[in-house]
Amino acid sequence: MALGCLLLVALLRAASAHDAAPDTVSFCCEGDVLFLLDSSGSVSSYEFSRMLAFLSELLHPFSLGSGQVRVGLMQVSTSPHLEFGFEVHSTQQSLQESLQNTRQLKGDTNTVEALRLAQHQILEPGAPSGARPGVPRVVVWVTDGVQPGPVEGPMAELRQDGVAVLVVSTGYSNYQVLRQVVTPPTDTHLYFVDIDDISIITKDLRDAIIELIRADRLQVRDVSSHSAILEWRPILTAGTGSYEVRFGQVWTPQGPTDSHVGTSLVTSPTQYSRITLSGDASWVPLEDLQPNTKYIATLIPHTNLEVLKSLNVTFTTHPEVLSPAVVTVSEVGTRSARLTWGPLQPNLVQQYRVEYSVLPGGVVQVVTANQHQNSTVLTGLQPDMQYLVTVVALHTSGLERAMSIKICTEEELLALADLQLTTVGSATVQVHWRGRTEGVQGYWVSWERGQHGHGSLYLPPSSLSTLLTNVAPASRICVSPVYRTARGDGLCCTAQFYSSTYIRAVYFLQVLVYTYVQIQAALFAAKRNLFVLFTHMLQMLHPGIMAIIAALELKRQCVEWRAAGQVKKRSLGTPQLEQQKKPAPVPQNHRLD
Repeated sequence: MALGCLLLVALLRAASAHDAAPDTVSFCCEGDVLFLLDSSGSVSSYEFSRMLAFLSELLHPFSLGSGQVRVGLMQVSTSPHLEFGFEVHSTQQSLQESLQNTRQLKGDTNTVEALRLAQHQILEPGAPSGARPGVPRVVVWVTDGVQPGPVEGPMAELRQDGVAVLVVSTGYSNYQVLRQVVTPPTDTHLYFVDIDDISIITKDLRDAIIELIRADRLQVRDVSSHSAILEWRPILTAGTGSYEVRFGQVWTPQGPTDSHVGTSLVTSPTQYSRITLSGDASWVPLEDLQPNTKYIATLIPHTNLEVLKSLNVTFTTHPEVLSPAVVTVSEVGTRSARLTWGPLQPNLVQQYRVEYSVLPGGVVQVVTANQHQNSTVLTGLQPDMQYLVTVVALHTSGLERAMSIKICTEEELLALADLQLTTVGSATVQVHWRGRTEGVQGYWVSWERGQHGHGSLYLPPSSLSTLLTNVAPASRICVSPVYRTARGDGLCCTAQFYSSTYIRAVYFLQVLVYTYVQIQAALFAAKRNLFVLFTHMLQMLHPGIMAIIAALELKRQCVEWRAAGQVKKRSLGTPQLEQQKKPAPVPQNHRLD
């Protein structure tokens, strides 16, 4: 056992001596890779140490951590043991130390239980300490091939769940079983090798893993004739370093090119642009490019923490395109439509002119737009007409470029104005409707026939009524105007059929209402006649009444005059007369009886 541990340490140190990571590995990939390592008693200590040294050499070039490659290790024994999960190691140093400290478990080979644990916990996206959603997942099973157990079912479930399965066997038994469990193709995902020669498959297995988890770390998007966007997945963070971006035309000894095969894609030492960015940047615009030219862009991360490899990408700009190169129409209605053109070139265009007219031979109307506009709404159009629309760009160079498109406005679908139903009998309805006749091709009538399903009828545009038979009780009757391109909005009514008792009751009620109305009218007429008679009587009696009133008024005035005359006489009489009229005083010695 001690000899095996010393051998393992020696092998791991030899593997860690490979400091120069291949360019195709560093920052190339993003994925979660779980290794199932056979730790049962059928594997000798020597074989187990060789397996660990093989894993150390296999994983050493990969960049670890969030946004890159994460590694987990599970030992397969009587009970599976998770040596470390995906979230544990973010540096090669901690991963290599953990591999050095891994000890063999011995026991039985319970691969099925290990696969179940891996499927439902470790490789489950979004689970605690599980795999990351949206990134590739890979299982690499390293075994001696002895008594693998019924692994076909669990492995098939992993593959159906999107997990890629690779197998390395240090024995040559159970070939058919192992061939069935790997993800095709078997020539790159299934390896049989002697334990002493296991290092010879390191590069092939690493390349197979890279193909499964390769990530486009550096890519170019939004390429045009004069610009592009260089985008990359974060390698550094703010405060840990900076990026240097270099881009220029692809050069060969013969000069710039975009089609030479077998030549080195490099930029001219003196003709490239350079941009310096902070460590938290993830994109940069590349501008002032030449049309239809092949470029190479290089991203160089600078940090004092470790040596990082640069990333390269090549792209070709689009040929020169003068606006308008494309004209589209949207939001087409009966009397308006939106027109859009492109590309927008405010530095090259002075003004846009939009001309449109009805086909054929309509009056041309003109709308202007400034160099910053790429859209306008055409209004005042006629329904159901075809227009020829031309967008003309007046370029600063004096050139005029035009592009035309045809627009068909929508037909005006007028709705039905009115719908009336008149029941005729117990299952017959007379249908009347009213609507505008402009552009109407006909009318579509539909109704329910009870047990006979639904009925429909198409009528010419001159028809404004129809008689429907076999109409079900409470049937929904609908009428829609039909135009050249579609139906207009229709109206629906429910047909009501009543029993004879109900009809008689309604008739009796109508008679009562009619009688009541007649009585009220007669009473009103009588009241009106009485008022007229009373008015005539007052008119006849009016002269006599006025004479009586005049006589009474005259009598009152006479009384007032008489009273006024007596007062005047008293005021004009002499004092002697008044004294004579006074009675003589009675003597005191005479007694009046």
